[in-house]
Amino acid sequence: MPMDANEIETLIKAALPDAKIEIRDLAGDGDHYAANVVSESFRGISRVQQHQLVYKALKGNMGGELHALALQTKAPD
Repeated sequence: MPMDANEIETLIKAALPDAKIEIRDLAGDGDHYAANVVSESFRGISRVQQHQLVYKALKGNMGGELHALALQTKAPD
């Protein structure tokens, strides 16, 4: 069963409470999303590390319930 955008946002918010999150369903199928995540937790770490924090927040759902996530991350300006 695919994940919905609210579930993705809830998981990310649980791990990164300060995050500002925008999620779009790219294909309308609940399997392919794009997410823009802005969090102070990303300050001073590499883009790869930022993405790893988000994937960890998804608790193993990447590649299963969530097939694809195009991810943009950054620290607040």
